[in-house]
Amino acid sequence: MRLKDLKLTNYRNCKNLELNLNFNKILIIGKNAQGKTNILESIYLLSVLKSPRTSNNAELINFNAEVAEVNANLLKANTDIELDYSYSKDKKRELKLNKVKTTPKNFKTVLKTVLFSTSDLLLLRGNPSDRRDWLDRAISQVYPAYDDRLSKYDKIRIQKNNLLKDYLKTGNFNDTLLDVYNEQLVIAGSNIIYLRKKFLKEIERIAREKHRIISETENLKIDYDCGFLQGECELEEIASAFKTSLEMRKTEELRRGQACVGPHRDDIIFYINGNEATKFASQGQQRTIVLALKLSELDIIAEKTGDEPVLLLDDVLAELDDIRQNYLLKSINKNTQTIITSVDTILFENEFLKDVKIYKIEDGQILL
Repeated sequence: MRLKDLKLTNYRNCKNLELNLNFNKILIIGKNAQGKTNILESIYLLSVLKSPRTSNNAELINFNAEVAEVNANLLKANTDIELDYSYSKDKKRELKLNKVKTTPKNFKTVLKTVLFSTSDLLLLRGNPSDRRDWLDRAISQVYPAYDDRLSKYDKIRIQKNNLLKDYLKTGNFNDTLLDVYNEQLVIAGSNIIYLRKKFLKEIERIAREKHRIISETENLKIDYDCGFLQGECELEEIASAFKTSLEMRKTEELRRGQACVGPHRDDIIFYINGNEATKFASQGQQRTIVLALKLSELDIIAEKTGDEPVLLLDDVLAELDDIRQNYLLKSINKNTQTIITSVDTILFENEFLKDVKIYKIEDGQILL
């Protein structure tokens, strides 16, 4: 898979940017707040239809415009494909695949990416929601229908929360409706937990080896932390445990006015040599884990889909020491199209730069 070109129209500070991407390695350099990250964000947006920086798509639109547009051409399985994305201030989104309107589900099956940014380096120190979001985004790259399962679960959970909040306000309670919501949550939530656990095991299989190469002596272990489960479970066992936990914590949910059980409360725990990394690992050790995870995402997407995803490295090299920088750059498959942003070229060896197309950006424009 290879991106051939990109066009941004009124996308953040990129009012009219066109970029030839038909190269294996691309480096975009420029000072902060010039538009480097906006370029990578727009590519990632075409991949998963979500920005890694905001949940409010109106922020993608330039202040002086009504609509933001992203257009890209790519080559996939020897086939030329065009992707068009637009979002207007009146919250209308339009998606086109080869000039024809299409559904989000179809749109997301085309471009695969792995984004590695400075914010990812804080993954272990962040909130459980940050780790869940990382895992969910990784899964959706391989199984696009997974997003539909998440959306369905969240919709039911919100309905249940509204019922519980209404009980706190009025004292009126519909026990039958709560049972219906719980039954639906068990079905949708158990599938999410099952896929998360399965995918996490596959990530761990690859990440452990990569982590060992960087650290030399450390052993990485990853656990999916679900309050009502221990060890490996089949889907039916997860559903049964989920249902039992809901019954046991019914009184607590009524008292708190919110759903307290389910995949929206779970976490991912990382261990180095048996010690929990969030509590005992150094900053360098934590960054090694994240680096191993991101490189593992690349391998899994290629393995599961048959396509090499596009790797997006957003100012991340400046935050890594020499050992991790070298490992990252040398680990990238020669067939993986890689787009890197950086303040300058000083972090890169001359040997690496010989095969790199370099662009400079300033105020949302590529300097010629």
